[in-house]
This record gives sequence, structure tokens and C-alpha cells, in this order.
Amino acid sequence: MTEIDREACYGVAPGHRMQWEEAQQAWVILYPEGMVKLNDSASETLRRCDGSTPLSAVISDLERTFGETGLEPDVLELVTAAVQQGWLVRR
Repeated sequence: MTEIDREACYGVAPGHRMQWEEAQQAWVILYPEGMVKLNDSASETLRRCDGSTPLSAVISDLERTFGETGLEPDVLELVTAAVQQGWLVRR
């Protein structure tokens, strides 16, 4: 299992691109082998993973933006999966 560091910065992996796809009406991650359509919560999270913002700040921003607390476990689960899939890398 991939160990995610809350104080590390994560960003879109080389060879991947995140963009709004009008035809899908959703944010997607594009890569040479295909495309991943993101749901709303995943896109809100992964769009904040810009390679220079610590994950702890991403979590705080999400909690502030949506007026929620306790989002850390869900964010860590998503970022872990995104790193394992090769969509995100630690910077």
C-alpha cells in the first residue's frame, strides 16, 4: 500500500493532464492509454493537488469550502488510489 504524507505536495503525473471535458460535462484525467472521468468530489480534490500545496492545506481548503469537517480519511483514500493508479505523484 502507498503511504501518503499529509505534509507532502502531490500533483498530476507526467504524461497525464487534468481538464474539463465538455462532451463528458466533467473533469477528466487524460493519459496516453485513455481517460478517467472524475466525479464531483474527486475533481474538487484532485484539482487542488497542484504540486505545490501540501495535502494538509488541500484538506483544510476543502473543509472550509464545503463547510464540512472530517474529510481527511476520504481525501487520503482518494489520493492513495490516484497515486497507485499513476495519476498523481509526490512532488
